[in-house]
Amino acid sequence: MQRRSAIRNLTMAVGGLISLPTWAAGWTPESIGQLSTLSISEEGTLAEIVETIIPETTTPGAKSLKVHQFAMRMINDCYGETAQKGLKQGLTTTDEAAKQAYGKAFAEIEPKQRLDVLKKMSESTDPAAKQFVNMIKGLTIQGYQNSEYVMVNIQKYNMAPGFYHGCVPIAKAQGKAEKKTDR
Repeated sequence: MQRRSAIRNLTMAVGGLISLPTWAAGWTPESIGQLSTLSISEEGTLAEIVETIIPETTTPGAKSLKVHQFAMRMINDCYGETAQKGLKQGLTTTDEAAKQAYGKAFAEIEPKQRLDVLKKMSESTDPAAKQFVNMIKGLTIQGYQNSEYVMVNIQKYNMAPGFYHGCVPIAKAQGKAEKKTDR
């Protein structure tokens, strides 16, 4: 009996890994496509949250790389229904926390105030608020690190590392071999 359940669990784990979206590495906003699970104001709030986590400096921030679209797609495609509901509830909670602390919506307050709101939510006793902030923070980091801009321009990613130079004159190749044998 235990062997059957172990085989079933292993099969489900392998199936889950195989079905992981291939677009999650080296993604672009065009590869994600349009996703309309959130209203325009909710999507704007999510964009400001990801920009608060990774702001624009000498490199583009998370908002300009559209990491919020990556997070929405990941939650919609890879997370369960509870996480999808938690996203909407978390965005509402974030706006309410900003209004309570600063009298304005999250998108209208200063960046330092936004950071303060997110810190308070992550340290609060409400497990849903903590889970929301941790989920968005993790997806923001994952989306930013796997974006095409970061992979190509910052990490200098090569699809096929190392190059084969087949047209090298024999004299150069022999000279290198003689230098190695002289040592």
